[in-house]
Amino acid sequence: MTSTVPASLTRSAEGSALQAVFLDMDGTLVDTEGFWWDAEVEVFADLGHELDEAWRDVVVGGPMTRSAGYLIEATGADITLAELTVLLNDRFEDRIGRGVPLMPGAARLLAELAAHEVPTALVSASHRRIIDRVLASLGPQHFALSVAGDEVSRTKPHPDPYLLAARGLGAVPARCAVIEDTATGVAAAEAAGCRVVAVPSVAPIAPADGRVIVRSLEEVDLGFLRTFITAMN
Repeated sequence: MTSTVPASLTRSAEGSALQAVFLDMDGTLVDTEGFWWDAEVEVFADLGHELDEAWRDVVVGGPMTRSAGYLIEATGADITLAELTVLLNDRFEDRIGRGVPLMPGAARLLAELAAHEVPTALVSASHRRIIDRVLASLGPQHFALSVAGDEVSRTKPHPDPYLLAARGLGAVPARCAVIEDTATGVAAAEAAGCRVVAVPSVAPIAPADGRVIVRSLEEVDLGFLRTFITAMN
């Protein structure tokens, strides 16, 4: 877990039940879910294997160990999980080095949260080396802290990353709004006791009590999040 902004931004959002906002990275703030799949396709092509497009929904949103392990088993590729992880991170890092497109509404939402001093954390299953590269495009000043997938013993869909973020900001999970784009991320946030705003990217997310589903971050602002958390509490 890395803290990136002054302690003044870890204060609660006064006058609201909302204490903090946690945001996923790939597919939620930056349009990179396709980058990961392209990297996986290219790496396995180099290994002599063609990936089935149907596997894309299986590997999206999860920790690299799960995704990479699944693809090794599905293809029978002669490579270890540790070796494949290095190759995938290298290929993905090369792609984001050419520029990272933000999702519609992401820049506006981050600026609004920062302007109102709402404690905000970036919580991703990606490794720290990847998060730090993407933060350069998102603006590290927008986040009080960030949690990477290789910094917790269990990453998404387990609750650990969101519980760590809540502890880091001194927030009660039930008063934290989480914005996620995959079922894996939603499961992690809800298991931690957080309230979820789902913005599906690659695969649909089913409706459920205690969560709200929107089409785009353009539908989400601070007023929306405050109202949502207040209604849930």
